[in-house]
This record gives sequence, structure tokens and C-alpha cells, in this order.
Amino acid sequence: MGAIDKNELLAAVARAGVVGAGGAGFPTAVKLAATPEVVIVNGAECEPLLKVDQQLAELRAGELVRALETVVASLGAKSGILAFKEKYKGALAALAQEIKGKPNLSIRTLGNSYPMGDEQVLVYEVLGRVVPEGGLPLACGALVINVESLLNVFDAYHNGAPVTQKYLTVTGSVKNPATFKVPVGIAMAEVVAAAGGATVPDPVIINGGPMMGKLEESLTNPVTKITKGLIVLPRNHPRAEAKRRGLSQMMRIAKTSCCHCAYCTELCPRYLLGHNLHPDTIMRLASYGQTGEGAQRAGQVFLCCECGLCEQACVMGLQPWRLNHELKGRLGPEVARLFKKDPAPKANRFRELRGYPIPKLVQKLGLAQYDSLKAPLKDFPAKPTLLKLALKQHLGAPSQPIVSVGERVQVGQTIAETPQGATGATVHASLPGRVESIDATHITIAAD
Repeated sequence: MGAIDKNELLAAVARAGVVGAGGAGFPTAVKLAATPEVVIVNGAECEPLLKVDQQLAELRAGELVRALETVVASLGAKSGILAFKEKYKGALAALAQEIKGKPNLSIRTLGNSYPMGDEQVLVYEVLGRVVPEGGLPLACGALVINVESLLNVFDAYHNGAPVTQKYLTVTGSVKNPATFKVPVGIAMAEVVAAAGGATVPDPVIINGGPMMGKLEESLTNPVTKITKGLIVLPRNHPRAEAKRRGLSQMMRIAKTSCCHCAYCTELCPRYLLGHNLHPDTIMRLASYGQTGEGAQRAGQVFLCCECGLCEQACVMGLQPWRLNHELKGRLGPEVARLFKKDPAPKANRFRELRGYPIPKLVQKLGLAQYDSLKAPLKDFPAKPTLLKLALKQHLGAPSQPIVSVGERVQVGQTIAETPQGATGATVHASLPGRVESIDATHITIAAD
């Protein structure tokens, strides 16, 4: 592939409002401003039950490889690596065909353990390099981007198309599990209905994966650019109850139940990379009724990726990650002082023996009955009548509306922009219609 102007790529991606298609939604134009040695495509599909990236990679392999070529060329990287779990046979076969004759592109197969899709874990698995504490993969010369995000880069640069659609898996207690491409802003209830509806009374939804996803009590909430899956469960399912548990309740349990076994630390993915993260010491403080804000060692909580594996390791079902999340909010201003960013640590010598297999995880979560469901990629069978587009679907500042109530909009039209000088992402109308209302958090469009 010939030379590609980096500024043109960044401008196209920014105009299109591309963000990380899962996780926190980091603005992709900001990420692509870097100059990495290698670009890694994260196709691990970290969470159980979700089946978006593996299907997209198989069905759009040519576009995915072309997008990787585009990013590698524009950023001046030496190579691009497509990292997928070995079990994704269809995706691997399609990608292998597409990279023939492209010596700077390669495929790396991964094991079926959790959390393989964590970008720091992925960098170590692919390159054998440990990201320094508090650092980013760029510290190891790597830029990591997931499959759907990279395809959105392709659509933005090669087709001028903004992000108005979202791929997501609907599974769990639904009649017809499926993976759909839906308009951003559609109500979750409509997506669940398209999968045949819930098969249990009074269901709840996990927005995202079963480990790191958020419990949604209301099905009227909208799909955003970072929605990766909707897992429908009975309201009394153990996974739903665990996510409903608050910090104060967990702290009360910790006072009487934490036996200081340190299993949470022994299986912590960041600890196994050599980082100074010891969930058991934080829980020891909790067991004595402290949250540890004043403790110097509390700075280690910023190393936690909140993958939730510590909860599964704990014999009492405690949630060190939840306490870490709380402490991050309380200690925010102290991040830079408490992080040790250099030098990069060495991975734990027992790391290879402590991978947490996905089948074991699914069984422990009580989700084995859903694990074998196929959730094939299908056309969305309905057209929504109302869209509720969030002004903040990304890390950074909320977008600011540039349309008025009553105004008619078209598909792909920019309806909210990033404030000047801020980090964020633009928002576009995902269907033609009329702006029905605008408030501090959403723009609602009545579709034609």
C-alpha cells in the first residue's frame, strides 16, 4: 500500500466520531495520533458469550486487513498483527487468505483464557513485553485496536461514513440469540424483542460482558457506541445479584469473611504481569473497616483493570475490584504521584500456570447453559420509531448539540460536536427523522 497522509486519516476518523467499540470508548483519532512500532488488532473477544468481533473478522476479513494496512502505513509502523483466539477457526482462515503476499502483516493465535482481551495482557501474549505500571501499550511500542473499531476506521477513511450503527450480541434468556447491527440510540427493549424477547419474567440485562458489564435495570436505556452485548438473565440470577451488590454491603461481608488467603492476588492478571497490585492487602484493610485512602500502598488500585477475576478467585465471593473502583474515585488527584511507571517489571514466573480457562469461568458464573448458543449475525428485522442518542458515549467531554428541537435530520448528519479544545467524539443521527427533545445528556429523534 502506498503512502497515506496521517492527518487525513485522523481528520476522517474524528469527523466520523469513531471511538473504542467496547470498554470505555476512547476516541480513536486521539489513539491514532501515536507513532507505534506495531499495530495489534485485538480479536480476542475477551468476555464470554459475546460473538461480535469473531464474526465480523470472518465476514469482513478483506476490509479488516485493508484497514490494518491503512493504519500501519499512515502511522509509520513496521508491522501489523491480527491477534485472535485459536478457537475462532472461521476468522483465522479468512484472515490468513487475505494477508497472503503482505509480509508486514501476520496472525498470532491466542489461548482461551480470561482476560485475554485486556490490552496489557494481549501485548505480553503477542510481543512478550510488559507494559510499565500506569503506562500504555505505546510504552512497549504497540498500539492496540479492536476489530469493530478498526472496521469503523475503514468506513470513515475509505467511505466517509460516520459511526451510526453498532454491532452487538443479544444472548442469555432470549428466544433467538443473535448478533445484530442496530442504529445507535435504539432502546435495548427493541433489540431484545428482535431476538424473540426474554424467556423469563421480569428480566434484567447486563450491558456488556458478564464480567465487566453493567447491570441495566431498565430496558428503555439506549444502545451506545460502546455497547458490545446484551445478556438477558432472570432477576435472581447469581450474576445479577453480584452486580447489584453495593460497596457498603461488600465491606460488611469482608469484615467477617475475608480469610486473607491471597487467592485474589495469585490470579490477578496485572499482578501476574509483575505489577505491584495486591488485592489481598486492600481487602485486609477492608476487613478491618478501612478503605485505605491514606495508605501509600492504596495507589496500587490504579493498576487494577477491574476485570473481576479476583471475585471469581475469592472463596467467599468478595469483590476487591469494586473497592479498587471506589478508591480510584477518591484518590484521583494522586494518580501521577503514586504510579511507578519505570522500569517495566518482569512477569511472574508462574504466570503461564495460572491462566483462567473460559469454560471454567462460564461454569462458575452459572452461565454454562448459554455458552453454546450460536448468536449468528443477522439483519436487524425492525426499524425503531424513537432514538435516544447520548451526548457522552466516550471518554472525555460530552458532545454539545448543534441541532434544535423540531429540526429535521438525515442519516449521518452531525448533531453534536466535541467542545473546542476538549477530547471527545462527534455524534451523528443514525436514522432520518425530527429532533423531538434535547436535554443535558441526550438528543431524542423521532424517526421517519
